[in-house]
Amino acid sequence: MTFATLALVIMLGLCGPLLALRQNWHIPVILGELAAGIVFGTTGFGFLHPADPIFTFLADMGFAVVMFVAGTHVPVRDPAVRSALGKGAVRAVLVGLLSVAAGFGLARGFGTGHGAIYAVLMASSSAALVLPIIDSLGLRGKPVLALTAQVAIADTACVVALPLVIDPSNAGRAALGAVAVAAAATVLFLMLRKLELSGRRRRVHRLSEKRAFALELRVSLAVLFALCALATQTRVSIMLAGFAAGLAVAGIGEPRRVARQLFAINDGFLGPLFFVWLGARLNLREFGDHPRLIGLGIALGIGAVLVHLSTRVAGQPIAFGTLAAAQVGVPVAAVTVGSQLHVLVPGEASAMMLGALCTIAAAALAAGRIATRTTKSGVN
Repeated sequence: MTFATLALVIMLGLCGPLLALRQNWHIPVILGELAAGIVFGTTGFGFLHPADPIFTFLADMGFAVVMFVAGTHVPVRDPAVRSALGKGAVRAVLVGLLSVAAGFGLARGFGTGHGAIYAVLMASSSAALVLPIIDSLGLRGKPVLALTAQVAIADTACVVALPLVIDPSNAGRAALGAVAVAAAATVLFLMLRKLELSGRRRRVHRLSEKRAFALELRVSLAVLFALCALATQTRVSIMLAGFAAGLAVAGIGEPRRVARQLFAINDGFLGPLFFVWLGARLNLREFGDHPRLIGLGIALGIGAVLVHLSTRVAGQPIAFGTLAAAQVGVPVAAVTVGSQLHVLVPGEASAMMLGALCTIAAAALAAGRIATRTTKSGVN
């Protein structure tokens, strides 16, 4: 990878904000980044080479930071959200049970044998997508709290479950690795909590801010990459390491200064680089050889929306159920890890991303409908 290629990747990353410029469309920035990677990568002109080891390593760093930020977005400290955990858990379990039936049905219908993976994909929700939409719309009230709890539970459960189902032959090893990463994240949380309660964290924060040392950011990144090292040594996806580290930080409350610094690193550099790399890695030309997998992608997207709409029987508004179906992190992880392990059939990775894009489109429409209703009613 050269500086010229890196400059091209960063420029292509600007396609994300350009596509998302119309705020009322609620289009996630990653769509433009993925599309740019597809056009200039394996599917399109071939200017980007995702197999380049430097490009791949930078993309892995981006993936870890993306999942870390997603973990910090889970409002685990909010007492109002905790009070809605019961209702959110019931809805998440209902969606999960229906996803199992739908996932194995699709795997049988398309002959891939990956029913467990499809079940996890359809059951997942993206806290990194849904929670910012809720904040941008200024939504409040008990239904919103239940939605937040549901998304947080589903996101966490599916992030843990994916490494176990994507390589069933090594599920035991993956489980042990997941336990090791979770234990390390728990120790991290306890250490951070002790520093917070003793007041040392605040003293370090004031010193860092006064002297412009960026100590908290340095420590956050060091801890994140240490967990990633543990994950790679125990043959677990860095997805779990990043998300677990983010949850540990969210548990004690991420300082605003660190959040802003991470925003700059993630949204300004590593995040766009990862999604451009992912788009460059996808080979949509495989759909030409396996056109039936287009149907699989659409079925995964529609299936995810339908199983989430089942929560209507539990009192959840249709628009909220559709919003909860939005997927990003878990499908991206499934494509990344599945491709690395060579467990996916040709074209299946593209089908998974097509399914995710369908859920994002549905969530954007639902968000627009919610925004219109909120504007008309004049209340949140």
